[in-house]
Amino acid sequence: MIDDKLIKKLKPRLKRIEGQVNGISKMIEKKEYCVDIFQQISAVIGALKSVNALILENHLNTCVKNAMASKNEKEIKEKIKELTEIYKKY
Repeated sequence: MIDDKLIKKLKPRLKRIEGQVNGISKMIEKKEYCVDIFQQISAVIGALKSVNALILENHLNTCVKNAMASKNEKEIKEKIKELTEIYKKY
């Protein structure tokens, strides 16, 4: 579960990313230089990866940790499968 502390950390980052994406849209409308747009897209991707890492760390430290501590084999396998499926997407 995502707690209030993590939400406080994520919200400003997501707002910044939102602003960056809007900036990219404006750059495209203004027909700015492609390389400058690529650089902004790369910055957004990096920022999203950072958000992703924080959420993954939280998931491992809460949901996965709790499943492992429960010793419930079905729950443990479920968490492992979830992480495997997510990993395949990246």
